[in-house]
Amino acid sequence: MTDPVALPHASAPRDAAVGASAGPARRPRKRVPLFARYFAFRAPIGQRAEVTIGIVASIIVLALWEVSVRYGWINALFFPPPSNIAATLWGMLSDENLLYHTGVSVARVWGAFLLSAVMAIPLGILMSCYRSVGAACEPIVDFIRYLPVPALVPLSIIWFGVGEETKIFLLWLGTFFQLILLVADDMRRVPQEYIEIARTVGARPIQVLSHVAFRAMLPNLVDNLRISLGWCWTYLIIAEIVAADSGLGFVIWTARRYMQTSEVMAGVVTIGLIGLVSDQLLRLLHRRMFRYL
Repeated sequence: MTDPVALPHASAPRDAAVGASAGPARRPRKRVPLFARYFAFRAPIGQRAEVTIGIVASIIVLALWEVSVRYGWINALFFPPPSNIAATLWGMLSDENLLYHTGVSVARVWGAFLLSAVMAIPLGILMSCYRSVGAACEPIVDFIRYLPVPALVPLSIIWFGVGEETKIFLLWLGTFFQLILLVADDMRRVPQEYIEIARTVGARPIQVLSHVAFRAMLPNLVDNLRISLGWCWTYLIIAEIVAADSGLGFVIWTARRYMQTSEVMAGVVTIGLIGLVSDQLLRLLHRRMFRYL
């Protein structure tokens, strides 16, 4: 007959096992210091935090700029405060057809940029995929891309006159020869294993190029197109001082003649705002297209 007193002692190991399987109690999370949270090496901080930090930093810079001019630390004649630039920009939008000039410049930049992309993407891919093409084209591309675009303004006028062709040519010249090498490098970075696997399963060369290599390089290609668009905008002033009567470069160059610094800065700020909006839209497009990265 079983001793009833021994029953609780016999169940003790089972209770202990159940308690052990339940696991230890949750410990309260430690509060991460603010510096460690936002300044850890390559640590993500979240999109909302990035936007907030960017806005706060911009406000601080503008406030320091405004205060420096108001207190006489910076000469307002050469460096007008943000408040004056904003007022001038509003007046130019309402009274001086700044929107028209902006539209003309945007059309010129995008026309030259798209022409550069249409030419550079296939040529860059061919230079990377076929070494004979690369050996033939790389010396010419390397030579021309180091030529300063302003030095070619007189030649462009001789070749194309003073019409729209010259402006598009100068913008194209500053973009195409940089972009073609970026495209070639993007194709070279495609892992060789991808190519070998595609050949193993019986893919033809055109299928390897279009369905494997091009899709593998596409994220970097879109990012480099975004960077090249910024380069194209940097050559706008050079292109629009060539007998131009419209465009943001024309507005800035005309205001410079009469020492209208606020109008010069308003034109520069307009270009910067267009570049900022374009860059952020292309970044958003990149994130939407390549969610798997």
